[in-house]
Amino acid sequence: MNPPIPEPVLTQFEAWLAEARQAMVPEFNAMNLATVKPDGRPANRMVLLKFVDADGFVFFTNTQSRKGRHLAENPAVALTFFWMPLYRQVLVEGLAEPVRPEEADAYWETRDRVSQIGAWASQQSRPLDSRETLLQRVAEYERQFEGQPVPRPDYWSGYRIRPDRIEFWQGQDHRLHDRDCYFVADGQWKQEKLYP
Repeated sequence: MNPPIPEPVLTQFEAWLAEARQAMVPEFNAMNLATVKPDGRPANRMVLLKFVDADGFVFFTNTQSRKGRHLAENPAVALTFFWMPLYRQVLVEGLAEPVRPEEADAYWETRDRVSQIGAWASQQSRPLDSRETLLQRVAEYERQFEGQPVPRPDYWSGYRIRPDRIEFWQGQDHRLHDRDCYFVADGQWKQEKLYP
């Protein structure tokens, strides 16, 4: 298991994330998640960071989705946060692991009811014959859970990315960018600057 993210590194990430939010960057918590397919080829998509702490970066999804199936085969991932108005990005590499059920339950409770119903209705990443079929499934689950809380499906949970590499990239004039890299070596976090 990778050691916890050092406090100064976590503090810098949280500061950059807060500045992106204050700058009203659309979907400021969006991150590109790259996984590895069984054939060794990469696959990527955008997901939303829901929280970060010293143990890693957390997002939630249908674990039977394409990304969930990739993570079941190979937990190695990469994340990219890109905040164009601030000319900044953060690159993260590490291993994904499932969050604890109580963490998934706690986040599930914060989701709006329509999103909860949608998690039941969507067979994420699988073929869909028409949008009408999806809407019919939504209506079916609305009827099923009418007048009661919507429970969290067993297949809907979260993943925590425990990083072993984090790079802060700050764009500069003439492409002389500033790059600070933190990485795990011999079980400890180390730091180095990188050429642009």
